[in-house]
Amino acid sequence: MAGILVWAEVSNGEVRKASREAVAAGSKLAQMSGAPLAAVVCGDAPGAAETLGRLGAAKVFTAAGPGFEKYSSEAYAAAVAEAGQRFGAEIYLMSATALGKDLAARLAAKLDAALASDVTDVRWDSKPLTVIRPVYSSKLLATVELLSEKKVITLRPNVFPLGPERDLSAEIVPISAETNIRAQVLQALKAAEGAIDVTEARVIVSGGRGVGGADGFKVVEELAKTLRGAVGASRAAVDAGWIPYKHQVGQTGKVVSPVLYIACGISGSIQHFAGMGSSKFIIAVNTDKDAPIMEKADFAIVGDLFKVVPILKEELLKAIAK
Repeated sequence: MAGILVWAEVSNGEVRKASREAVAAGSKLAQMSGAPLAAVVCGDAPGAAETLGRLGAAKVFTAAGPGFEKYSSEAYAAAVAEAGQRFGAEIYLMSATALGKDLAARLAAKLDAALASDVTDVRWDSKPLTVIRPVYSSKLLATVELLSEKKVITLRPNVFPLGPERDLSAEIVPISAETNIRAQVLQALKAAEGAIDVTEARVIVSGGRGVGGADGFKVVEELAKTLRGAVGASRAAVDAGWIPYKHQVGQTGKVVSPVLYIACGISGSIQHFAGMGSSKFIIAVNTDKDAPIMEKADFAIVGDLFKVVPILKEELLKAIAK
């Protein structure tokens, strides 16, 4: 097998957790197939190459300069394609984040490659390479054989385990990619300092229509803070203007896979479950014992979230203090 190349997404100069998971998955596939593993980083990230080397990448291709200061699918796809050509890559891996899915589609078109998005499992020793991905709002799992010579795969965050860091170093290879950028990012609105991205959080506390309004999210935010988690929301709460879209979990929002997902006042439509159904543990708090989320939860609490959540918070604080 030819090489395996991972696009490493960076934030504030550091490799994102979801991308470290992708490198770990690439490392496992490299061990199973005997193929070499490399990574590519776009933008200014001085410590990223060192991190990727410790995770198992033998080479790290770096694309820096004015064209890579802000994300551009055209520029980034050109850089990853250039790195892949130099490395002789057959498989291109990246995390199924918002940017990862956007980049993967353009890259696959550029390379005339097979594309498998939001993959939750890889059959490591199968020939041809076979992956598992949810379809129809996660009601079914599709087994997909990738038959093209080149393959682009995005991996669902928080599904593949992180790999150990070792005392290794990677060869750093600067690259330049020429491309005519037709769409340019003019402004990027960042989340508040300290806010945790729901796609990378181990714990998510989400609110839905049952919180009753923007003020109702205060109890959700306090519980999330207690658990050092992120705040999520259903589409109904976002559409009502109670909380920004960046918190939306579901088919039309963000797909998450935390260790713990606490749904407060969320009925649990198929569309919402499509975005959080792979959570390891689900706790639901709802006044309606027949709400769909109650059937899918590991623990279901029937009651008023404004009474239940504060009690849950106090009990957790007691447990943490022990």
